[in-house]
Amino acid sequence: MSTPLIRNERFVQVAAPLLVGVFVLVLWQLTVMAFDVPKYLVPSPVDIGQSLVTDFSSLFNALLMTLKVTFLAFAIAVVVGVAASLLFVQSKWIEISLFPYAVLMQVTPVVAIAPLIIIWVNDTTWALTVCAVIVAIFPIISNTTLGLRSVDPNLLSMFRMYRTSRWQELMRLRIPSALPYFFGGLRISSGLALIGAVVAEFVAGTGGSKAGLAYMILQSGYNLQIPKMFAALILITVTGILLFAAMVWMSDRALRNWHESALKVEH
Repeated sequence: MSTPLIRNERFVQVAAPLLVGVFVLVLWQLTVMAFDVPKYLVPSPVDIGQSLVTDFSSLFNALLMTLKVTFLAFAIAVVVGVAASLLFVQSKWIEISLFPYAVLMQVTPVVAIAPLIIIWVNDTTWALTVCAVIVAIFPIISNTTLGLRSVDPNLLSMFRMYRTSRWQELMRLRIPSALPYFFGGLRISSGLALIGAVVAEFVAGTGGSKAGLAYMILQSGYNLQIPKMFAALILITVTGILLFAAMVWMSDRALRNWHESALKVEH
């Protein structure tokens, strides 16, 4: 594929969603104006934009707090999830014995156990982080374990025929084979870490200097500051999109030169 065609394709991938977004915003603004909808019911995009400007300081500080919990939880989920996957692949018996507990964490509603975690963990930030880790860790464990086991049987037989060590088999065969699965898990887990942080903040209802965007949403709803509430929601949404885009970029950079899922097919 020629370079101009690649550039045009990338332009379309960016421009098409933006045009749809602009169309929705314009339609939203015109509808609110036409029907004279009160701000406390549905604010217009202009009202939300004004709230983003006037309440920028409080919203930005809340965003930083939510991002702190999200990044902490995501980093811990990646480290612990990859370590668990490497442990599972060493023995089928270990995987059979421990993997159900990973599933148990996934199916347990974090809303139900968050109050207990907040009671058990004295520090609010770490309590929120633990809740977010519980939500975010399963895709890392599941995808990475699947990737480590999804190796070409012929290559595995060749490695064992040459009597390679378990370490060489892991580093030169299993981990490269697992990378596409791992990055797929990152795309899911990054968003779940944000969701877990927001849900935990809703349950904790932490105010003051440790207030996140979820608290801002609750507070704005109580005070009928609906534009500010929508502004906080937009910040959460944009953060989730940026996290997903960052994971896609990382995956593309890591796989683009060798894996078929990221190679550009020439026509």
